[in-house]
Amino acid sequence: MHPQLEAIFDEAESRYLKQDELQLLSQYVDSLPIRLNVYRTLRDRELEVMQPVADQLQAQLPNEKIENLERALKTAMLTLRYCAMGLLLNDQSFAQNRLISWLGGTMRLYNVQSINTVLYRLVHQYLSQVLSPQELNLLTPYLTLAETLMHEQSLEATSIQ
Repeated sequence: MHPQLEAIFDEAESRYLKQDELQLLSQYVDSLPIRLNVYRTLRDRELEVMQPVADQLQAQLPNEKIENLERALKTAMLTLRYCAMGLLLNDQSFAQNRLISWLGGTMRLYNVQSINTVLYRLVHQYLSQVLSPQELNLLTPYLTLAETLMHEQSLEATSIQ
């Protein structure tokens, strides 16, 4: 759950919520149905999104090793799942902490930044076909966070080598 909301609930025993806290809680509750819908859509249609992404990725990068493409796709699927959970919880720090915990090692072992550039463009393209613009707008900050973290981890891995 969003850290600010957790803090609000932690203080429930000592006082009633202030107006701005009620507004934050109201925004959270009001956005819950759409966030649930995005999560369900991603869960139920993951293969529908990722299969054409995989096909296009292979077509656009024919000289890339299949193992590298598969690894990048698996990472993208896990990333999308963490982003979906972060969105559901309305908590970017959840997604960030989960992604950082394993992205660094993955990026150090396998330099797939060039694949990721094409891959995430395709993911965005296919998600825009599956999600409404409003739903995509809710998910985009999480995907952007993930892409930024991957890019930073790739740069860090490159500078270490």
